[in-house]
Amino acid sequence: MKLFLRDHLLLIVVQIFQSVMISGLFFLDGYRGIGVSIYAIFLSFVLLTGFLLYRYLSRKNFYQRLEHPMATLDGSLETTGQAAISEALDQLLVRQYRLYQEALHKAEERQDEHLLFMDRWVHQMKTPLSVIELTAQSMDEPESSSIREETERMRNGLNMVLYMARLRTIEEDFQIKPVVLSKLIQEVNHENKRFYIRNEVYPQLKEEKPGITVETDEKWLLFLLSQLVQNAVKYSAGRAKYIVLSLYEESAEAVLEVKDFGIGIPVSDQKRVFNKFYTGENGRKFRESTGMGLYLVKEVAERLEHRLELESVEGEGTSIRIIFSKTQNLTSV
Repeated sequence: MKLFLRDHLLLIVVQIFQSVMISGLFFLDGYRGIGVSIYAIFLSFVLLTGFLLYRYLSRKNFYQRLEHPMATLDGSLETTGQAAISEALDQLLVRQYRLYQEALHKAEERQDEHLLFMDRWVHQMKTPLSVIELTAQSMDEPESSSIREETERMRNGLNMVLYMARLRTIEEDFQIKPVVLSKLIQEVNHENKRFYIRNEVYPQLKEEKPGITVETDEKWLLFLLSQLVQNAVKYSAGRAKYIVLSLYEESAEAVLEVKDFGIGIPVSDQKRVFNKFYTGENGRKFRESTGMGLYLVKEVAERLEHRLELESVEGEGTSIRIIFSKTQNLTSV
């Protein structure tokens, strides 16, 4: 109704001005029949009201559609009414819908091509890295360790690129199954063994209840936990000798906690550390930070429907907990 009144406001103003002007002209011409003038004005407004009422009822759906945004894109295909302007609006929306679908299809094709290229490129790059690592093993120290350290960094970077590229289609890649968290932690520790040694920070496992099993995607949870462990080690190096990986239950929910005793996160950064490309104060000190690790952790956790909790005290350390809901915690079932 508001849109309808705004659309016809000029017509109403012109009608009022016309009625006053005509009555004034008759009065100046010497006609003093005020009753007739009032009746003429009243009749004019009755006709105007009738016209506006007919106009509104015949185009009610048209104005309502303009006033209320569409909840879904498919709403563009709905019909508005039989009036000419309503049919014109319907045709316009249908044409826009088709143009949007064509543009979206082309964009998805380009993204799929890009994803395929990134996937193949990352796997191709891993082959020469493996060759370099094997070659480095036959070299003397400390050159061998230095080369393997750099290749490991490159491998981690390539993995992050690969997982970032796959994030858009992550749901298609899910394989939800029971996962024993202690075994997953052992696998993460094995993959990061040299990383622990190089930084002289070692993992400690605290398992309050043995055999905690959750329903999740093992591959993506492995990536998620690896990111948390690498962050914990990186920001603990030179300040602490160990990090703690804890497994326990709380209110029938399973909890996997990664705790370090490193530099901690400033309070001003804690609400933003999961934002894309946000490195914060610590990221500026550690130049290798990309601001993508914790962002990917948050995105993967949300897609897996796991909760994340962060606690940190600057100068004392950080704890990040992955919480598996009651339905995901198979141990308590």
